[in-house]
Amino acid sequence: MKNIVSIAALSWRYLWSRPLAAALNLLLLTLGLAAITLVLQVSTQIDQAFERDVQGIDLVVGAKGSPLQLILAGVFHIDVPPGNIALADFEALRSNPQVAQAIPLSLGDSFAGYRIVGTTPEYPAHYQATIAEGAMWQAPMQAVLGATVARAMAQGSPSAPPGGPLVGRQFVGSHGLAGGGHEHGDHPYTVAGVLAPCGCVLDRLVLTSTESVWQVHETAQADDPEDLAVLREEREVTLALVRYRTPLAAVTLPRYINANTPMQAAAPAIEITRLVRLLGVGADVLRALGGVLLGVAALSVFIALWNAVRERRADLAMLRMLGAPPARVGSLLLCEALWLALLASLLGLAAGHALTAVVGQLLQAQNAMPVSGAVWLPQEWTVPALAAGVAAVAALVPAVQAYRVDVAQLLSQP
Repeated sequence: MKNIVSIAALSWRYLWSRPLAAALNLLLLTLGLAAITLVLQVSTQIDQAFERDVQGIDLVVGAKGSPLQLILAGVFHIDVPPGNIALADFEALRSNPQVAQAIPLSLGDSFAGYRIVGTTPEYPAHYQATIAEGAMWQAPMQAVLGATVARAMAQGSPSAPPGGPLVGRQFVGSHGLAGGGHEHGDHPYTVAGVLAPCGCVLDRLVLTSTESVWQVHETAQADDPEDLAVLREEREVTLALVRYRTPLAAVTLPRYINANTPMQAAAPAIEITRLVRLLGVGADVLRALGGVLLGVAALSVFIALWNAVRERRADLAMLRMLGAPPARVGSLLLCEALWLALLASLLGLAAGHALTAVVGQLLQAQNAMPVSGAVWLPQEWTVPALAAGVAAVAALVPAVQAYRVDVAQLLSQP
């Protein structure tokens, strides 16, 4: 143990005897590991969010258009829907014998950038959401806030000043899904409850009854009783989240909907696979960049250690004369490289998590997928292992050269 400590201490001093070279090698290793950590963090968290939000949803049915757009709008709420579907078509879909459950979603308004979703209590129950404060809505124009929305409202917004309890507070929705649209000032919502954080899409939503959405938009478009009656007869929902009754429905129901109804059916599993493939291109580019940086770092470490052996021949000969075995002399070079790997691992992981936090802030500003830099993934243990492997490979030839140093030849040189 004493020998190991002395080798580690001596190699540390050797490492920083050339501070510029050590700093350059450390920077290259850190950048490569940070890029790999960033890709690992973001891709894993987004994949987990995809799997969590889409779980239990077999089919998304909405207006005809892009299937991927339908999935992004209806499941993840990060895109605009292609349109609405007639309430009568939705009721026919829900009564289909192949459908076990059809949850309606009505979109169109938002609050402080967070979407207001008209639906039924089946929607929060699907994600096993629980009430942290207050209760579920019981009447039109009552709303339940997701955890992220509640936090934003508690901190204050243009429509709701900070302070005071959330339950019972009133707020006004604005037209459009991105915020900043015309406010429906004549139809304020009353907060009935707040959902406990679930780590799912509900955290970023304001939930209310479908009747609330109809009431807001019908009275905004007409005030004449006859016109209101016409609008009630033409009521629509945006889309439906469907769960199959039998596995056979996966084969027949989408084809039937697409061919025989004015609606479109999109299978989340197929569209998410396509989306992940598209996102994977960017992840592969970042991963390749990290690999290139690690390769350059390995070459730089190799050159630095090779030159170090040539510069330290007298020191190495002295160590051999003092009784140090060849293995201990060679381990000095290996330990020096491992010091670099350890420092680069710590800095690379820290930088990767910091970059992930920045990405998370950017996504949060768009009310998109939640990504956090405070999450530790089990896969991240591969980062220090990768750094140690790169350093060991780079130090292998210089370490063997130091191991084979000829003391008599060195001492005979003038």
